[in-house]
Amino acid sequence: MIAMAKAAFNKKRPLFTSTLDLELRKKLVNCYVWSIALYGAETWTLRAVDQKHLESFEMWRWRRMEKISWTDHVRNEDVLLRVKEQRNILHEIRKRKANWFGHILRRNCLLQRVTEGKIQGGIEVTGRQGRRRRKLLDDLKDRRGYCHLKEEALDRTMWRARFGRGFGPVVRQTTK
Repeated sequence: MIAMAKAAFNKKRPLFTSTLDLELRKKLVNCYVWSIALYGAETWTLRAVDQKHLESFEMWRWRRMEKISWTDHVRNEDVLLRVKEQRNILHEIRKRKANWFGHILRRNCLLQRVTEGKIQGGIEVTGRQGRRRRKLLDDLKDRRGYCHLKEEALDRTMWRARFGRGFGPVVRQTTK
């Protein structure tokens, strides 16, 4: 996905590096490039190497927008100050994953049973050498485990307070 996002950025590079307002260029990049880079991020299992690649892609994007070459020896913190941003790609992925997973846990569907491991079948492999394989839930679970995660998902306000959108529950106002 990163290669496709870089190709999309390079295709529109004159627009993203032009003299347009910084906020407008950031919105354009988020619209055209971010959506390609994070396509399907809800289902990714991120290893440390993947996280490093995603963070470096994020910095690559900001550096290209500001026309900063790697030979200029500008620190990442300085680049982020110039564009008035923070590193947030990993936070965005966790937020999307939590939103999607909470949606699955609130439904009674096949995907929920597959995620919980309640489907019979498959080959049971025991005694596999090496490190345990990362699973979908490893990014969301903390020390409390799956049961607490499921209980929180059933209560939307609690779920959004923990992982959510940062705004709490959605409140709709009606006009009279």
